[in-house]
Amino acid sequence: MHELTIEQLADLPESTYALYDIRDDISFSYGTIPGCESANDIVTLAEQKRLPADKKIVLFCMHGLQSIEACEKLRQLGYDAFSLKGGYASWLKKQLIRADRSVEIEESLRSKRKFKETLFTPFAKAITKYRLVEPDDRIAVCISGGKDSMLMAKLFQQLQTHRKFPFELVFLVMDPGYNELNRLLIEHNAGTLGIPIRIFETSIFDAVYKTDKSPCYLCARMRRGYLYGKARELGCNKIALGHHFDDVIETTLMGLLWGGQLQGMMPKLHSTNFAGMELIRPMYFVREDDIKAWRDHHGLHFIQCACRFTDTCSSCRDDGTAVSKRMETKLLIRHLKETNPSVENNIFHALSNVCLDTLIAYKQKGIAHSFLDTYDASAGKGH
Repeated sequence: MHELTIEQLADLPESTYALYDIRDDISFSYGTIPGCESANDIVTLAEQKRLPADKKIVLFCMHGLQSIEACEKLRQLGYDAFSLKGGYASWLKKQLIRADRSVEIEESLRSKRKFKETLFTPFAKAITKYRLVEPDDRIAVCISGGKDSMLMAKLFQQLQTHRKFPFELVFLVMDPGYNELNRLLIEHNAGTLGIPIRIFETSIFDAVYKTDKSPCYLCARMRRGYLYGKARELGCNKIALGHHFDDVIETTLMGLLWGGQLQGMMPKLHSTNFAGMELIRPMYFVREDDIKAWRDHHGLHFIQCACRFTDTCSSCRDDGTAVSKRMETKLLIRHLKETNPSVENNIFHALSNVCLDTLIAYKQKGIAHSFLDTYDASAGKGH
């Protein structure tokens, strides 16, 4: 087996090897090893002789399993290929040196030259526009461990320094059965960012593992229920989730193209199962590219998919849609932007510019309505 450890790779002169991340594009965008190239179809590149023949070819995936297989195929094609032992996960563990960088990171959120205009301002705008935070609220800021929810926690901390009325925050992390790396990374990042997290454990992953039907959907439903329950136990009246602008438009487009329905993602919702509780999405106006810019500026690394059974996947979403559809949607939007730079804003604004008079049917509070219900009554009133 042809493998290199992180230490062996560090000892090699950079000019002697080329490092390739063979995970999918979404995984790569969530974080990778500095200096590598994305190549999720590395075997095809090798067959086309598009890899450097005079260097060692070092491949890695999440845990160093898929890269071993790809390495052997490249060796059969004549390349001096190696798999990085333990993969990206092994490299991440080496980065877990605890240091409180909260002051530096908070300053970047206050600075107009850095992230105030792109992160804090749209965060505060959503809170004001949709009345997401109100006097005497006690909010459970739900942290999954990804970049979005971790940033949300920092923005909430920043908001408290500007507060015009009293409200309280509880930084809540639910452990549904994380693997060791994910748990370590969450605790490490919370320490680095200065977020006083409160972790509670559940056995959701064990329960989901036993089902054959829509495990991602079931997992998301159970996670939401546990979060509501724990938040209420802690005296909270709201839970905050880290869905951002891109989540809103992608979910809308996915429902239209693959679900056959036009349905948005609301900035806040009353819980149907937990009386008096609300769900809020204060990242509603924050762009994912700006979140990535903040992450990369500070050299931060976050977990991507928390699922213990498929933690090499790109995403597990609460709509149960396969990740390939979300990736297709991202690529579609990216393609449309090439000829229409306003396409993202147009999709987003369409959600608040719905013309019911032009729809043949719609649902409200679960009840179906047809244009025929009022069609005859509008006769003779013009167009």
